Amino acid sequence: MANARLTPLQNIPVPEPRPDEVYRLNVMGREYSFSGLKALLGAADLRKAGDINAGLAALDEVEREAARTLLSDLTLQHLYDRPLVNRHGRIDDIMRVGYDLNLEVFDELALMTVGELKDWMQAATGAELVKAGTGLTPVMVAAVTKLMGVHDLIYNARKIICPTRARTHLGLQGSLSTRIQPNHPTDDLSAITALTWLGLSMGNGDLMIGLNPSEDSVDNISACLFHLDKIRKQTGAPTQICVLSHVRTQLACLAEGAPVEILFQSLAGTDVTLREAFDVTVTYMDDAYRLMAKKGTLAGKAEQFMYFETGQGSEVSYSKHDGIDMATTEALTYGLCRRYDPCMVNSVTGFIGPETHENSRQIVYSNLQDLFMAKVMGLPMGVSPCFTLHADAAEEGQEMAVELLTVAGANYFMDIYLGVDRMLAYADTSGHDDQTMREIHNLKPAPEFYHWCIERGIFTEDKRGQIQRGPNWGNPAIFADSEHEFRHLLSRVPMAYGLENAGPRMANQVMRNLRLNMAIARAAAVSALRFEAFDDLDYRRIDSKASNLALHHSRPDTGATLNDECRAKLTPENNDIQIVVTDGLSAEAVHHNIEELLPVLEDGLRSRGYSLGQTMIAPHGRVRLAEDVARVVNARMVIVLLGERPGSDAESSRSLSAYLVYRLGDEETRQLAAEYSGVEAIAFEDTVVPNIYHGGIPPLEAGSLVAERAMQIFDNKAAGNRLNAILGSRMGLVHKEVLPEAPKEVEKKTVQPIRVHDFSNQKTISEADVLMLLEWGVKEILLSRRTLLSPLAGDLLRQAGVKLRYNDRYPF
Repeated sequence: MANARLTPLQNIPVPEPRPDEVYRLNVMGREYSFSGLKALLGAADLRKAGDINAGLAALDEVEREAARTLLSDLTLQHLYDRPLVNRHGRIDDIMRVGYDLNLEVFDELALMTVGELKDWMQAATGAELVKAGTGLTPVMVAAVTKLMGVHDLIYNARKIICPTRARTHLGLQGSLSTRIQPNHPTDDLSAITALTWLGLSMGNGDLMIGLNPSEDSVDNISACLFHLDKIRKQTGAPTQICVLSHVRTQLACLAEGAPVEILFQSLAGTDVTLREAFDVTVTYMDDAYRLMAKKGTLAGKAEQFMYFETGQGSEVSYSKHDGIDMATTEALTYGLCRRYDPCMVNSVTGFIGPETHENSRQIVYSNLQDLFMAKVMGLPMGVSPCFTLHADAAEEGQEMAVELLTVAGANYFMDIYLGVDRMLAYADTSGHDDQTMREIHNLKPAPEFYHWCIERGIFTEDKRGQIQRGPNWGNPAIFADSEHEFRHLLSRVPMAYGLENAGPRMANQVMRNLRLNMAIARAAAVSALRFEAFDDLDYRRIDSKASNLALHHSRPDTGATLNDECRAKLTPENNDIQIVVTDGLSAEAVHHNIEELLPVLEDGLRSRGYSLGQTMIAPHGRVRLAEDVARVVNARMVIVLLGERPGSDAESSRSLSAYLVYRLGDEETRQLAAEYSGVEAIAFEDTVVPNIYHGGIPPLEAGSLVAERAMQIFDNKAAGNRLNAILGSRMGLVHKEVLPEAPKEVEKKTVQPIRVHDFSNQKTISEADVLMLLEWGVKEILLSRRTLLSPLAGDLLRQAGVKLRYNDRYPF
């Protein structure tokens, strides 16, 4: 039932690139000129932080209007004949995909100017807009979008209906769907269950139960998939599941028989971003689509089974935008999305922070642009009007965005309990927001799911057919054996400020607890390192080019590079590991963890025989500072202990992450990494241990865990996705690496029962580990007496009668 038309790249006709030409306009005696389409498109958009940082935004409103006037007078044929090229002057794969058009439709529109197209769209029906979209390149769609105001974007997007079908029929007229996002800092399955039940009890989840995992390993992702599938079956909810790990990991899980129903991947609008930041290629995604169409859990049962997340700014944030502005690269991303006829697409513009969108105004306008551009190109579009606490954005702006996007016909929103993500540390829509929109606009979930909700007493209808909250709305205990059982599961959920509701909104006391915690977390985002607190540590200070907090937030590249004075003082030291401590986006995270974490980490590394440089502390640092440090001091690995951006909680605003940045020192290792990633010039790989704080991984445990990860990296000469692929074999998982050009070669192998599994070189065992072992019939495990068993993991092992045998030949 797969519907995508994957035209071979070499068969997509694209005009030869032309030299840039200068576009000029005289305004009141002053000449405005723009060299090339990239410059003209960038200047025509609303001034946004990312475009300003990239030197693409207009200097003022007059220059912007001059650019829009010039753009209005260009024909679509003019834009067609001038494909945008990458930094090497070539047409990349994503630009090429955007030219996979219905040429008959394009021929009907070709002589229109962009301004005439805008006027035509205002009078067109939704069906006419969708048909026109099949003949428009993404650059044309971006161009007309830049001429539209808020009313234009809402009016035109609202006309377009883009239905899809997995288990449920999505995007139908009069519907508003939701994705439950039950994220947890350590993928605690009990907490995931509680968060999923909370969402289902509020009538959410018809689109999907979709988890962002904290650990992207094959065993963890498989365990989470099996667990979500179990929840879906036990509740009877007609929906689909997804664990939003890297596509490589999901395909490895599929090969092992895990229920991969919807295949996820983040996509970008330039080939260099897709390859080097997201570790995939167009060819890889083509093969992944074919594999899912043949072997996916919903193969033959669903018309669409792909899910993509996008968002303005990722290309600029990675400095891989090829001179193209944020809205245009986003449109190019949608051109790639439509190649695969996805079940759903979600824009998370606002997720990155002030380096791309400084305030709520910029975020709201970009949200509306995203929705219109995607729907014109035939995509089933959801929008996450999200924000981070280090941006000048807040709940009021988000609520305005939700209302405007609902009116504009967004297919779906997120449902995150109380609107605060417990793992990704950002704010998004809550189940309360979703229900409020349903009641204001009389919108309903997918029909199959809506009837299930009525049967469970979650919804009712009044005599006019208006959706109403039923007696069980907001009562997650209906899915548990008892209220006590649910309360026990809920106790594992961070930021559980209360379940009380007032109509479709959260009760005032719940709101006050939430907002107070957010205020404390927002203060952490602007906190500074207190060097007097480090008097007992053996350290040296280094400095990045980010000389102040404002520069650090708005220009992350400055925090990724040593300043000249510091660089001049450092010399090659030739150690195995250099530890760098930096505030990142929360100095409070450093001060609340480093005293416990650092001694354990340093002792653990030295006990394994690794040489360490004197620990460095850097104010205003970013993760990529590690690469600069590694080159200057000639370290094989740099471990960056960095304060993560604060989530919406006083405690989680103290969350630290450890980034283990591995330098690909020898040519053989570097070539293996290049073959795996498709990035010929790759020089580093990195692994992250996130959520280090007393509500996640306690700092003492984290010190040992990071040391263990360092050992794994050195032993395998690999980090990141490549390391995960290698380590997957330790539990009988797929041995063949899924390379970019050949996911079709991943075949499901017969999994033989494993009698004994060796955990003795692993520091922690989670419930996710145990669930996978039980799936494979493991009867006995080896472990060290110093191995940490999570409480639920221990309970599961006892219940299953798995024998524990201790083997301490691997000292920690």
